[in-house]
Amino acid sequence: MPKLGIIGGSGLYSIPGFVKLKEECVSTPYGDPSGSYLIAGPEDGSGPHVVFLPRHGAAHSIPPHKVNYRANIWGMQSLGVERIIGVTAVGGIDPALSPGSILLPDQVMDFTQGARESTFYEGGDVVHIDFTDPYCPEIRTVLIKAAQIEGLACTPEATYVCTNGPRLESRAEIEFFRRAGGHIVGMTGMPETALARELQVCYAAVSVVTNFAAGVSAAGKLTTTEVVETMAKSTGAVMALLKTSFSLMPQHRGCPCKDALSGTRL
Repeated sequence: MPKLGIIGGSGLYSIPGFVKLKEECVSTPYGDPSGSYLIAGPEDGSGPHVVFLPRHGAAHSIPPHKVNYRANIWGMQSLGVERIIGVTAVGGIDPALSPGSILLPDQVMDFTQGARESTFYEGGDVVHIDFTDPYCPEIRTVLIKAAQIEGLACTPEATYVCTNGPRLESRAEIEFFRRAGGHIVGMTGMPETALARELQVCYAAVSVVTNFAAGVSAAGKLTTTEVVETMAKSTGAVMALLKTSFSLMPQHRGCPCKDALSGTRL
């Protein structure tokens, strides 16, 4: 049974170099996931199988604030997935992060609180997970090593600011996030990351800067066309990073994520 899942974001709807083995439609207690789960394997038959889910649906019809994050993560776990890598398109708050830059976030700021269903524990079972380090250290170590092997310029640390959307941010909001320590801004990083932790599933993110955030550059109006085009240009690098990380991933988890619920109940 596959133990590695990929959740694709804007502009990433399949896994180049992988062939579909089957699709799984999963029913969850939290409603429908974004679509069916594609179980795929390498074309040459080597390496592990992975479970792929397009976060916004196969036709990108689901806006970020309407994604059923709980169903998506629950469905992954029900298929036996123990590790998830989420690929996200982001805006660059730091002017040094030009479009096409690839980052591996190590921290997150959540500005979606109260606007999205963000926990599996809503009553009867009070749980407070530790979120000091939101992303799995084991997956991050593998991704960093994979980037080195592939010769990819990849920033190993960044703070991801998650906004609710679907509108883009104002210039003043981006300046606030910059002063608060944010490096990149997106609309899908939360509650996806926290929900995985609640199910003791490892989670790490690969973020691609598709545009400068509002007010960072002298460019004019921000467009979604720019996002999709930049993501498409970066797909080759992202997939090389992911495929190499698949082969480097330890068979058994040695990180704290698998015991995330220990000591969390009152």
